[in-house]
Amino acid sequence: MSRAFRFWGLVPAWALMLLTLIVPILIVAGVSVAERGAYGGFDWGFDITSYRQILFTEGWTDELEFDPKYLAIIARTLLFAGAATAICVLLALPVAYYIAQQSARLKIVLLYLVTLPFWVSMIVRVYAWLIILGNDGLLERVYRLFGGADISGFLFTPGAMITGMVYSYIPLMILPVYASVEKIDPALIEASHDLYGGRWTALRRVILPLAAPGLTAGSILVFVPSLGTVLEPMLLGGGKQLMMGTLIQTQFGGARNWPFGAAIAMVLLTLVVIVLLLNARRATRQTEVAL
Repeated sequence: MSRAFRFWGLVPAWALMLLTLIVPILIVAGVSVAERGAYGGFDWGFDITSYRQILFTEGWTDELEFDPKYLAIIARTLLFAGAATAICVLLALPVAYYIAQQSARLKIVLLYLVTLPFWVSMIVRVYAWLIILGNDGLLERVYRLFGGADISGFLFTPGAMITGMVYSYIPLMILPVYASVEKIDPALIEASHDLYGGRWTALRRVILPLAAPGLTAGSILVFVPSLGTVLEPMLLGGGKQLMMGTLIQTQFGGARNWPFGAAIAMVLLTLVVIVLLLNARRATRQTEVAL
């Protein structure tokens, strides 16, 4: 295959990436340093006020004063996304391992059930949790059935938000973990038992190291969309716990402060890029060690 053919054969892919990825990012970056319009929107220009607003606010004397409220939102987003990712890891590993131990036909059925929620709209799935966690909902009725005291419901709490995030993204964790666990040779686990290793030893010394690529890929697939989630904070959290996704939606919506919303979006994009770069660096080091 000639070099010219390879070049022109990749042009459609490059053009698609340019139009759907690079150009939108450049537009958002441009809007983030634009001036806020008098009636909303933005006016083209150069103004870093939106980025400065993340850390500072103007006092009565027009002096900049440090204001950590948006840093708190960023920290809360990282905390909730990390918590959802950790819970997905704890739940996905045994599920993926169980699926990997089944027959070929049953594997197909179980994997189909794992991906089945993706066939339903995200909004419908989140609204279903409103019924489960709401006042006099299914979870509250079960809680009372076992002697629990009367409560006002599980909704509009951080726990409800994290529950919705875990439910929404756990298939993205199970699938890559399953892909790694399925490749584990059962003889390795049997060998660990032959060497007087218990179940926890086999899990720690055999299964987890071999499943690490799937766990890493799944963690990225869960953590990254969790950073920008909008439905769970708005519907299950009741808007009480503001996160970066809802902050961006608010700025482009009711607040009509497009430059500030774009600036927050660029900060979110920066966090995602940092996560991906750290993972790429870790993978490179592991490859160098293996060689």
